[in-house]
Amino acid sequence: MVTPDEAIAAIRGTGGAQPGYRALHAKGTLYRGTFTATPDAAGLSRAKHLDGSTVPALIRFSNGSGNPSQRDGAPGVRGLAVKFTLPDGSTTDVSTQTARLFVSSTPDGFVDLLKAMRPGPTTPLRMAKYFLTHPRLFGALPVLRDANKVPTSYATIEYHGLHAFRWVAADGSARFVRYHWVPATESKAAAPQSDGPDFLTDELNARLATGPVRFDFRVQIAGPDDSTVDPSAAWQSTQIVTVGTLQIDGLDTQREHGGDIVVFDPMRVTDGIEPSDDPVLHFRSIAYSASVKLRTGVDRGPEAPPV
Repeated sequence: MVTPDEAIAAIRGTGGAQPGYRALHAKGTLYRGTFTATPDAAGLSRAKHLDGSTVPALIRFSNGSGNPSQRDGAPGVRGLAVKFTLPDGSTTDVSTQTARLFVSSTPDGFVDLLKAMRPGPTTPLRMAKYFLTHPRLFGALPVLRDANKVPTSYATIEYHGLHAFRWVAADGSARFVRYHWVPATESKAAAPQSDGPDFLTDELNARLATGPVRFDFRVQIAGPDDSTVDPSAAWQSTQIVTVGTLQIDGLDTQREHGGDIVVFDPMRVTDGIEPSDDPVLHFRSIAYSASVKLRTGVDRGPEAPPV
């Protein structure tokens, strides 16, 4: 399997992995808010943030590129990451983006794609060879194209989890789910698009000045034929349950100052939520450790920090 350092090198070849920043989703802003689960959530998982009590949340909206200076008007996926603080002070994370599917079923396939995308005169040839060896990517192109469209607001688009997680209820029953954040119905229409380099953040800040922004947290429950280990495969199941509401109140001014490190790691789970055997999901945690070292000089080690 490809190593995290090889992945970082491949990302750097496409303009990302710049020192001092996250390898991908380099440009982003932190916000504070709360999360409150619906009564349906506790029937699906015994996780403490799903018991109906309101818990603090740290939220990060981002552009998907590894270029921290990329203008918001450039096409690309957008990210929404959420860190829930549980009653005992521990945290658990959810990482989502505008794409419903990942570009590969394995870390190696993803890194091969990054290498093929490296700018240069032979890029078209490399990409053609990649598509020949990964024909299923053709079918995902419409989904990926939609995910890369420039939005008018971070607050009015949907974000999707790429990976499956096993939710275990108090009675021991279990099911695999994928995550989705959907703008709440009361979200106001987006303001006219600006041409400023940071217009998405500017628009969201202006929106928050008039009141909170809310997203419904929905889980899609896997059907018998839905793969729980392949993030590049679409699910056919139509069983979707709204399990909570995320309320975003304003900018966070406390974190990522004075050496503070924030990592949104989808492998940071809690009792009642278990990772699937998706190889991309497991690779992300060790790749994030390499990214943390790149941007901070801190060796995160094999275990995720409790922050």
